[in-house]
Amino acid sequence: MNNQSIRYGLIGFSGRMGIEITKLFLEFGHNCVFKINTQCEEFLSNQKVDVLIDFSSKDMLFNSIKLAKKFNSPLIIGTTGLDANQIQLLRDLSNSIPVVQSYNFSTGIQLLLKLVEFVRGYTLDWDTEIIESHHIFKKDKPSGTALMIKEKIEKDIPISSMRIGGILGDHKVFFGNLGEILEISHRVLSRRAFAEGVLNSALFVMGRKNGFFSYSDVLFSGKEV
Repeated sequence: MNNQSIRYGLIGFSGRMGIEITKLFLEFGHNCVFKINTQCEEFLSNQKVDVLIDFSSKDMLFNSIKLAKKFNSPLIIGTTGLDANQIQLLRDLSNSIPVVQSYNFSTGIQLLLKLVEFVRGYTLDWDTEIIESHHIFKKDKPSGTALMIKEKIEKDIPISSMRIGGILGDHKVFFGNLGEILEISHRVLSRRAFAEGVLNSALFVMGRKNGFFSYSDVLFSGKEV
């Protein structure tokens, strides 16, 4: 990864993803200079915030946008459950500040989406369903990732959701007819997978003037896929 040191702000620093992001960024020599959650706000340095990262809740979105404008820094947001109006607010922000928004920052899921996009062209008359499983603390149902997969398939298909135990994220897509079944699946083993995607996004977005990007844009920019 790039050796450039990043001074980042973190919204939702005490959450599961906030802790994982802090751990990974420290491993690569990047410094948190500002952090905030619903209980406190703390400046850890008087240095400029290069990138603002938000893994909090959709209720924090207005504050996140306010902070991005205040720091004039790119915003990377992985908050789930955003509605169409909230996405539009992020698109409006991206006219002046770069924004990377995704419901899933794992590289494997982005590859799964590419596979689904390829397969759908050959299975237009096949039955198609999605099954997704997550831990009991996940609030949105179905997951944002499942909705991303459904969007790639481009037709109304059933999504089955389970909230059970400590599952970090399982997604399975089934294509079938009377003669065969094709299954494409992805399983998260550690939140590090997401944190690495956030770091990739931070390196991608620094130095850009504006624009609305997905993690797919980050991952495949300049590559033939």
